[in-house]
Amino acid sequence: MLAPRPRVGVLALQGAFREHRARLEALGAEVTEVRLPGDLAGLSGLVLPGGESTTMARLMGEFGLWAPLRDFHAAGGHLWGTCAGAILLAREVQGAPPQFGHQDSLALLNVTVQRNAFGRQIDSFTTDLQVQGLDAPLPAVFIRAPAFARVGEGVTVLATHQGQVVAAQQGRVLATAFHPELTGDLRLHELFLNSLRRLETA
Repeated sequence: MLAPRPRVGVLALQGAFREHRARLEALGAEVTEVRLPGDLAGLSGLVLPGGESTTMARLMGEFGLWAPLRDFHAAGGHLWGTCAGAILLAREVQGAPPQFGHQDSLALLNVTVQRNAFGRQIDSFTTDLQVQGLDAPLPAVFIRAPAFARVGEGVTVLATHQGQVVAAQQGRVLATAFHPELTGDLRLHELFLNSLRRLETA
């Protein structure tokens, strides 16, 4: 019997959503680009891509996505945020630009995230990470990457770099500070899709 083909969305307001879509489709997923609340219908999971988190937060407000995304998760949907997407999932955000003062987030992951924890764009780098659940190191691209400065109750640390937490999971919420979509290694995307397949066959 063939495994079900997961239906997954990628938040397509800004950032690296096309790269995530390509990786997910390469693994056999049916992918929807999500820009409006109605686009969430019928999906099992949603990827919030890397990009510019303040811009993405503003557009989420303009397109009326804040409450529908929280409702999507509450109804059983899985979420995966990468870099800026991880910032949008965190309960608390540190380091927002002064002109914003406070940065809104979905507050679905019990962590405090520090923006730009590894420096500016010029400080971008690629390194091999040991990620829980993977049998070999994963190449990870860090671009103005955040880190999880506080990890609260219920959160599992999946990877660290230079003593900082860079991947974490809480229930149906996964967050990675780096960009797995910018490499040819599809294992994290595969793990995410496998979690959706288990949901659909439960």
